[in-house]
Amino acid sequence: MKTYQHIFFDLDHTLWDYDRNVTESLSELYQIYKLEELGIPTFEQFFSSFHHINFQLWDWYNVGKIDKENLRRERFRRIFAHAGSSENAVPAPFEEDFMGRTSSKPHVLPYSKEILNYLREKYKLHVITNGFNESQAKKMGSSGLDIYFDLVVTSETTGYKKPDPRIFYHAMDQLKTHAEHCLMIGDNPASDILGAQRAAIDQVFFNPEGKEIELKPTYTISHLKELEALL
Repeated sequence: MKTYQHIFFDLDHTLWDYDRNVTESLSELYQIYKLEELGIPTFEQFFSSFHHINFQLWDWYNVGKIDKENLRRERFRRIFAHAGSSENAVPAPFEEDFMGRTSSKPHVLPYSKEILNYLREKYKLHVITNGFNESQAKKMGSSGLDIYFDLVVTSETTGYKKPDPRIFYHAMDQLKTHAEHCLMIGDNPASDILGAQRAAIDQVFFNPEGKEIELKPTYTISHLKELEALL
């Protein structure tokens, strides 16, 4: 085992419980805006369309096919149309309400804070995320994760998105450290694992669903508490 000094974490789906927080917000929005009256007959249909469209747009964002402004402008227009309504039926404040409501949710994944308390006694902890500045900062504050991290690096600030290794180089430059002293922990093989590999940083693939991937991460775990045995 190498002697690491700096641990980089992804945020969404790794520490912050994206699925639970988003599901709660979408359920609230479905009721508040009476989406059944706007042509979306069930919450399940709305939820399914959200996942289909949102993940597609984020995939495009991560490879530079769409920017932040267009992602946010297009997201619910496409979701409403996919769910059987009209893209013109989206209430004007819907996107902003979704962003603010979701980012205010506090739920984190099992063992998140326990493992962060354990790790911060031994390492410097940081976040590297492709999320937007204002929403990621709000998520960390609302969930109480902000107290654990020395450095938060976002794609919006650096201009580089994982898996571009330059976002990792930026973090290492800020910390005045080198790749052999760093470890990246994340759930997304296409951004977290590949990006860290391109920067010559060891990786922990957080894989609670047991996905099969082509990449060969340095380590793989199914729950965060397993990090105690590695670190």
